[in-house]
Amino acid sequence: MRVRQTGFRSVHRKRGRVFSPETQQQVDRLLSRYPIRRNALLPLLHLAQKENQGWLDSRWVNHVAELCEVSPTHVEGVATFYTMFRFRPPGKYHLQVCTCVPCCLVGGPEILEHLEHKLGIHAGHTTKDGLFSIEEMECIGACSYAPAMIVNEDYVEQLTPEKIDQLLDTLATTPQEQETHA
Repeated sequence: MRVRQTGFRSVHRKRGRVFSPETQQQVDRLLSRYPIRRNALLPLLHLAQKENQGWLDSRWVNHVAELCEVSPTHVEGVATFYTMFRFRPPGKYHLQVCTCVPCCLVGGPEILEHLEHKLGIHAGHTTKDGLFSIEEMECIGACSYAPAMIVNEDYVEQLTPEKIDQLLDTLATTPQEQETHA
């Protein structure tokens, strides 16, 4: 494989690759589909965030910049524009609550307030035990099932305070070593 030199660092690091071997295969397939590497920026950011347990730090921003042959500042600018990219570690269960108009009309803000009260944190924060984080979202595309939220990658719809309480109790008592989706 030919390594293209840019104004930044080479595409591959001397210390080895950042992605796991499995994800690196996805990265290689992805880059082969984009003759202009910077066009692969969003899918690479998604892979990097997933690989780094749900968030991006400077190491991942720099690596994606190298792969896309753009500056780290450009990558940060793109990543901060979209709400799906995070720059702090989320909790084991990342609760993304929709408060867009359809959800707002049927109780989305009240669901968010209930979660904040129940967990003792505000949106944008993580519980001290690292179990839960809350994020307020503009739209998650589940308008027909409002109010709704996403727990990690799974949608939870037609929320009520009672349903929230039951879900939080279930998640809090799930063994830590077991990978669970709501």
